[in-house]
Amino acid sequence: MGAKQPEPMRAGGQALLEGIMMRSPNSMAVVCRREDGRIVLKEDRWISLWDRWKFLRKPFLRGAIVMIESMWNGIGALSFSAKIYAEGEELKEQQKKTAAAGAAEPPAEKAAPEPEKPLSNLSIALTVTFSLAMAMAMFVVLPHLATVYLGVLLGRELTVDMVSFHLVDGVIKMAVFLLYIWGISFLKDIRRTFMYHGAEHMAIATFDQGQELTLANVRPQSTLHPRCGTSFLIVVLLSSILLFSLLFPFMPKLAELPKIVRHLVYIAIKLPLLLPISGVSYELIRLAAKYPRNPLLHAAVWPGLMTQKITTRRPTDDMLEISILSLKKCLWREKQLQDGAPVGESSEIVFDDFSAAVADLGTPELFFRGGSCEIQ
Repeated sequence: MGAKQPEPMRAGGQALLEGIMMRSPNSMAVVCRREDGRIVLKEDRWISLWDRWKFLRKPFLRGAIVMIESMWNGIGALSFSAKIYAEGEELKEQQKKTAAAGAAEPPAEKAAPEPEKPLSNLSIALTVTFSLAMAMAMFVVLPHLATVYLGVLLGRELTVDMVSFHLVDGVIKMAVFLLYIWGISFLKDIRRTFMYHGAEHMAIATFDQGQELTLANVRPQSTLHPRCGTSFLIVVLLSSILLFSLLFPFMPKLAELPKIVRHLVYIAIKLPLLLPISGVSYELIRLAAKYPRNPLLHAAVWPGLMTQKITTRRPTDDMLEISILSLKKCLWREKQLQDGAPVGESSEIVFDDFSAAVADLGTPELFFRGGSCEIQ
């Protein structure tokens, strides 16, 4: 028998403000482009709950864990990119003031600011908690109560033991989500972030196909990717409609409770059910990535792919450079770790241009096999 093929490298990413974060099992790289065109690269370790508690890798548990992990690390990366972006906005404001004053000589450069401390674990934990609470309010509490009162307005009470209740609830959830991402897509900064999102997908797709990460190889790729977090969220929303429709007809009627209290109890029951729903959705996405030609699995993730037509845009070459550099650096760091070479905990470097940034990285992408089933 032939030697067992190594598991595909788990690589994924996240679009940031004028930048991209890429991740592998043990490493992450955040790359942002400054207002002056220079590139800021920060490498760090990927904080993983899987390494601490192995049982969390079990099917149907790992979905919720991956989501929390991605939020935890992603918030730190987003904070870093926001700092770089704010510095660029400050530079633009200074240039405007200089132009308005008609200064003959450019102002002296300000001393480089002291590097900011990264967000503390407490700050990240509070941000994750707040983000989850807002998501629960928008996609669980609001649609449920809206469904209740829609029935009142129509003169036909909708109760949780009716499939129609959960269909209406699901339609409202999807409408809230789609209208939200569609609405913010008109904002200039978000539109550019969606372009970086497309660039991230294109670099990952190139790696999945075993190609070298070059502009020529990345440009033809699609901005849609089956393992995108957007697809995961859509599958979670659709799965919740199915599960709640099957489960709630068997729930106690709680007729003795006031109507609003009764529905608050039902909402409280829904919230913890999102954990197994996330687990099932995660496994479904994994299967769809593993068997892309299966028509049933493709149909299950198709709505998520279509939603990515909103959350991704075709990027420019300078955005593709950021995605390539971020993934190369992440994989380079991963290879250094595998080779036992010393790697710092965290570092931040500024490069004048893309060529200078990738000069010493080589082609680490060719040392690993892409095509993982993990959600990005």
